[in-house]
Amino acid sequence: IETGQITEIFGEFRCGKTQLCHTLCVSCQLPIDQGGGESKALYIDTEGTFRPERLADISRRYNLHEEDVLENVTYARAYNSEHQEKLLTEAAAVFCESRYAILIVDSATGLFRTDYSGRSELADRQQALNRFLRKLQRIADEHGVAVVITNQVMSTPESGAAAFMGPQVKPVGGHVISHASQTRLHFRKGKGENRICKVYDSPSLPEGEAMFAIGEGGIVDAPDENGSRGSRGFR
Repeated sequence: IETGQITEIFGEFRCGKTQLCHTLCVSCQLPIDQGGGESKALYIDTEGTFRPERLADISRRYNLHEEDVLENVTYARAYNSEHQEKLLTEAAAVFCESRYAILIVDSATGLFRTDYSGRSELADRQQALNRFLRKLQRIADEHGVAVVITNQVMSTPESGAAAFMGPQVKPVGGHVISHASQTRLHFRKGKGENRICKVYDSPSLPEGEAMFAIGEGGIVDAPDENGSRGSRGFR
């Protein structure tokens, strides 16, 4: 996860977006020589999916103290799009007081879809979403934190050959969010408990895919054919 940049993770429900966010809240507290940032995390929850007990489970995987991990995660619950935007102002003030490595918004678009419904409010929604994303980028620039946002998807009825490839989905937010995010990752379900992460767009990474699984310790390597985890740790 790059600092000073916005990383977008989009996909259907139950494909691992929130689980990755929980894992990042813990892994960012690891020492730098272990791939962490030795800093705190700020989590803005818009869908009510934040679970402290998951952080406790993940902390045991990294041999960290549960109390210390929970104390280093600042949590905020947003209830509408206006409140979500105001929380960024408070987040900027918090970043000035202490050292933070990552800002997570899960999800960035859910409340905007609720508050602005129908085609008549589409232009207003995109304008409000664009303003929110600009503030996110400003925080990333000024404080050097990594910004991770999750995004929902919507179905796109296709005609022609694409119609025979099953239901197609695309991320919510259109061009506004596609231009604001530097790195875009597409999560989708694989066989069983496996998930697939595809590099959808990135200025530094080539297109590619990687498999992972969701375990008690958060995001982990997908098991191989023998049922054992891979030798490389998924961080």
